[in-house]
Amino acid sequence: MDIKRNIEDIINGIPANVKLVVISKTRSISEILEVYNAGHRLMGENKAQELAGKYGQLPDDIQWHMVGHLQTNKVKYIAPFVSMIHSVDSVKLLKTINKEAQKNNRIIDCLLQVHIAMEESKFGFSENEIAGLTKVLDQEEFKSVRIRGLMGMATFTNDLNQVRTEFRILAGLFEKLKVTALNSSESFNELSMGMSGDYMIAVEEGSTIVRIGSRIFGERSYD
Repeated sequence: MDIKRNIEDIINGIPANVKLVVISKTRSISEILEVYNAGHRLMGENKAQELAGKYGQLPDDIQWHMVGHLQTNKVKYIAPFVSMIHSVDSVKLLKTINKEAQKNNRIIDCLLQVHIAMEESKFGFSENEIAGLTKVLDQEEFKSVRIRGLMGMATFTNDLNQVRTEFRILAGLFEKLKVTALNSSESFNELSMGMSGDYMIAVEEGSTIVRIGSRIFGERSYD
């Protein structure tokens, strides 16, 4: 795979305001360095301990994004350095991130994960739960987290109309929340949706961050 060319092709095919997070889960240090040497600095991982391990072996100007399900007892591994956590799916997790951010004298950028897919296995808040969060997030206890926007994963299906509908629902919720208490500042401006198989649909529906791995590195080998 020509990793540099794949990155360039994706970036040239999306609007300038859309960020590409290269998903490096299960990838080797040498593969990630190819991304780095191509000039790209936004990387994403699905597991906290794998992310922490790679952080220690790679250049410190990489901006690491946590995109997978995050358990509260794993937050401490990434709190000192993570650039953004996409997968905040409970108030309990948000409280833990806030606590660990305070310990590290940081404010951690977070996205609230919304459950938009048909699969029950996907994590995330419901639309009603998100609406109820606006009051909670105004409290003093959340001064060390900054809610930057929303994240969602569409159903894994060949029905692209369903995928588009799910992205459109999330984008509509995002736009609605911009004019509520969640938008206490202009920092509520990121919508993370779209992966290797559906990112162009996500961009068409308003995504500002796409999370792409296999289209850059090729399919993973599980041998």
